[in-house]
Amino acid sequence: MTSETSGSGSLPTPTTTAERIVLVDHVLGLPFPQGDEAEDSGVRSSGPGHHLLILRASEDFWDGREEETTEPAEEEIEAEFSAVATALTERWGEPGTVDLWPWLAGDDETEMGSAAPEPLGQLCNLAGSMQVWHVPGTTRWLGLTVGQADPEFPIWLLAAVGENEVLEAGGLRDGGAGDGGAGDGDGGTGDG
Repeated sequence: MTSETSGSGSLPTPTTTAERIVLVDHVLGLPFPQGDEAEDSGVRSSGPGHHLLILRASEDFWDGREEETTEPAEEEIEAEFSAVATALTERWGEPGTVDLWPWLAGDDETEMGSAAPEPLGQLCNLAGSMQVWHVPGTTRWLGLTVGQADPEFPIWLLAAVGENEVLEAGGLRDGGAGDGGAGDGDGGTGDG
């Protein structure tokens, strides 16, 4: 997934908190596709039972990971995480925290006993935990996290939409009250 915009029909890359909330609302209402799909823009990927969005991305770090480069990027993404999380909490109440690490494994099966269902399979490779709101009047949840594929890649503010049964199947529905942060103890970037 990338964060650039391109061809017609793709979702625009949001540039403000309000635009990010509008994008989340739009995707919450979309049906889940029968097969895997990705927007040309790279802002959204979807599949059976899930959508995954990049709400904001830092620059990449191929030219180096010096603290004067990474720290401002981390702070900007974390600030936007807080702004979006605050808006969602005002709407739906306090989120729960879902630990994504138990779904991470080097092969197709995790300590949870089976391959991670999507979008957890993608998210557990990018972040340690996510804040989750159960969307009232639906069978869907919305997750928010900060993640990074590898140290050279951009830091992403990610939103995920999935079916409640995915969290329930993993015993993750009641992950505990959230604290409004990325929740993995290292700024949400997974690189400690």
